[in-house]
Amino acid sequence: MTTATAHPSHASAAVNPALTSALAIAVIAAATLAGAWFFQLVLEIMPCPLCLEQRYAYYLAVPLGALVAVAAARGASRPVLLAGLAILGLAALANAGLGGYHAGVEWGFWPGPTDCTGPMVDFGKAGSLLEQLDKVKVVRCDEVQFRFLGVSLAGYNVLISLLMAAIAGWGMVKAARA
Repeated sequence: MTTATAHPSHASAAVNPALTSALAIAVIAAATLAGAWFFQLVLEIMPCPLCLEQRYAYYLAVPLGALVAVAAARGASRPVLLAGLAILGLAALANAGLGGYHAGVEWGFWPGPTDCTGPMVDFGKAGSLLEQLDKVKVVRCDEVQFRFLGVSLAGYNVLISLLMAAIAGWGMVKAARA
């Protein structure tokens, strides 16, 4: 009679909430960045300045999530794991706030930053510099370029960021009890 045993790495992930949550956050962040780059490079939906700022949290979450996952797999101390998950959760919450601000700008609830909203000023043809500036296309933060089911990409960023924050919170609670 043979006994089936789980692969050690699978068993480790099942009983190690810090590993599971950090790895999930890293994968979600990487997939979100891949989606953002797909929209930009393949569909040619160019990001506005606020869109680019919202990517920073994902650029942090991919390597930090992977680092926390590796640390959890190698038996790092609980305070180190909790600190890593806390940073991931706070970055995700801050990003959700930035995404909510951006969605509010898109809906006209409040004004956005002056570098990507408001009236465009025509400086006329005062030289080659201004001619070059005429060729630059500014992507406005208050104009939605893409909506799916009535929600803009900034709105989806809020939802994804809140999911990542919830996963970080879950990992922290479970890791603290372990």
